[in-house]
Amino acid sequence: MMMFRIYYYLYRGLLKVPMPDGEMISIPGLPLLKVLELPCFVSEVESFSHYLKLLVNQFSNIEKADWVLFNTFDELEPEVLNWMAKLWRVRTIEPTIPSKYLDKRIEGDNDYGLNIFDTKRVECMDWLNAKEDNSVIYVSMGSMAVLKQEQMEEVAGALLGCDYNFLWVVRQTEENKIPSTFHNDISTSPGSEKGLVVTWSPQLGVLSHPAFGCFVTHCGWNSMMESLSLGVPMIAFPQWSDQPTNAKCVEDLWKVGIRVKVEEDGILRKNELESCIKAAMEGEKGKEMKKNASKWKELAVQAVSEGGSSDKNVEELLEALKEKKVKESGNGNDKG
Repeated sequence: MMMFRIYYYLYRGLLKVPMPDGEMISIPGLPLLKVLELPCFVSEVESFSHYLKLLVNQFSNIEKADWVLFNTFDELEPEVLNWMAKLWRVRTIEPTIPSKYLDKRIEGDNDYGLNIFDTKRVECMDWLNAKEDNSVIYVSMGSMAVLKQEQMEEVAGALLGCDYNFLWVVRQTEENKIPSTFHNDISTSPGSEKGLVVTWSPQLGVLSHPAFGCFVTHCGWNSMMESLSLGVPMIAFPQWSDQPTNAKCVEDLWKVGIRVKVEEDGILRKNELESCIKAAMEGEKGKEMKKNASKWKELAVQAVSEGGSSDKNVEELLEALKEKKVKESGNGNDKG
């Protein structure tokens, strides 16, 4: 929803691109943003002009929409929601993760329906079940980010150097970037089976497991929403798209995470990641993050529970669709 407001400001000419590097961007409902904390389609407009045009042009006919639905929930972005509600018929419908992890109202609603990696699921969960509570770091950069060889080496070094177990998801296309000695280093490091590297993990099952202490994430919206809904603190390592702005909100607006500091070449160094892991797992900021993460989890559950904000919005939408169908049938427009 916050991204929507940024793009609307561009559509109305309230923001201009390109923006000078030192400029601070003030948009109601969002933290004060540096240029590099905006979506990359805005901050790097020269590289993504076609993407930005597509995103901005969505407002050209939005007035014709009966509903504008957002994958968020009221309590997460109230100021932006209130502003949008004055312009359009806006409703929030998130979180849409399976009922098992939230309100538990729908029997058998345990996953997204994708079970093509059952062997990986068993491997991950068996490994986690042998770990103590709050002892594991989860690392996943999503399905699209491509890290440099140098970056993979820095992440590997940090995971080996930290005092915690880790589950690291590395897509098959990225596996060749893992240092050649890494798997052997895991098996010989202090502590039994310090780390597990997989090409896929059952992310909801992983994030909801008590063994996890924090999530090193690219801050894609879906991963971020799952983490918020399940009460897991985050270490934000954004890559592109809306992720820089998401990471800013994770740290400064919702206060459930730490954003890593990268060097001028964009590389996150081993020592920085180790420091962030330690802060998230041990420090005072980590305690605050865990407390706030629990608060957002409770609010997410309330949103989708009976009578909650998202629950009511979905019910309202369904009733409106039923009424429209009845009217169309009555007018002889039902085409079957």
